[in-house]
Amino acid sequence: MSVTAKQIVLASRPEGAVSAENFRLEEVTLREPGEGEVLVRVTAMSLDPYMRGRMDAAKSYAAPVEVDGVMEGGTVGEVIESHSPHLKVGDKVFGQTGWTTHSVQKAKALRKLPEGIPETTALGVLGMPGFTGWYGLTAIGKPNAGETLVVAAATGPVGSMVGQYAKHKGLRVVGIAGGDKKCAHAKEVFGFDECLDHRGFKDAKDAREQIAAACPDGIDVYFENVGGRVLEGILPNLNVFGRMPICGMIAYYDGAASAERYDLPKLWRTLLVQRAVAHGFIISDHWDKFPAFLEEVAPLVANGTIKYTEDVAEGLENAPETFMSMLKGGNFGKQVVKIA
Repeated sequence: MSVTAKQIVLASRPEGAVSAENFRLEEVTLREPGEGEVLVRVTAMSLDPYMRGRMDAAKSYAAPVEVDGVMEGGTVGEVIESHSPHLKVGDKVFGQTGWTTHSVQKAKALRKLPEGIPETTALGVLGMPGFTGWYGLTAIGKPNAGETLVVAAATGPVGSMVGQYAKHKGLRVVGIAGGDKKCAHAKEVFGFDECLDHRGFKDAKDAREQIAAACPDGIDVYFENVGGRVLEGILPNLNVFGRMPICGMIAYYDGAASAERYDLPKLWRTLLVQRAVAHGFIISDHWDKFPAFLEEVAPLVANGTIKYTEDVAEGLENAPETFMSMLKGGNFGKQVVKIA
């Protein structure tokens, strides 16, 4: 069948903060799917902080989106035409189609979704973000019952997985989030022991003191999503043999001035004196562990041990504005855009 798709492309590379002018909404007529391919109608897509890095041309662990290319991203959708024995019309699938309403994809590049759970969980708690939190915590954080864990961006899809899984394993969990509402959510819904509002950190000294008060036994695991003033407050509270899985640095993604305050000597000295480990990881290196993640975590989601929160925007045309808001902490939970 012939389908006209709407898609959002990278109109220009950002200079500093992302702006609406960096995006463009287009319509294209898709080609017919060939042998082994399917046509997917996208129903929902994920917005994630890593997409900001894809908008730049700087050397990184993955190739950037080309100017005039479709913005990258994971989506869920329904197969509406199939030329493959692996998928049939009506199957619900996950794939990397990008910011678009329809896409022609190789069937083998798509993952069929299980029945009985909301399809958007494949974008968050049971998708790349949840897997990122689980892998970073288990493989690098190496949590032990009775230890103290701190995670920033605590109500996001990565941070909430980290904190809840750590509680499941018997750790004391302290979150850091932006605003009273998010902090209350971290404690009341996700079961964190404490949560600090980073907007109330006056400076690095105040951050250090507030974190110390919330972590009287120090910090054994700090799951790093943010950087900036939060990291400056964490470092003096890190215990001997502390572990820091480094997942992201959202404070530095969008040209934020906080990047200029980064204290490298303080970090280096802390790692040396505390015999600590700071280990960066990119989750795309570890997809071989994804089945083990689903096997362990999917039942915990199904029985309510691990909860999730989604922030749902409506319409592909609203994705750029929603994305820019997310980069500034405007989302509450996993940011999803419903397409159809």
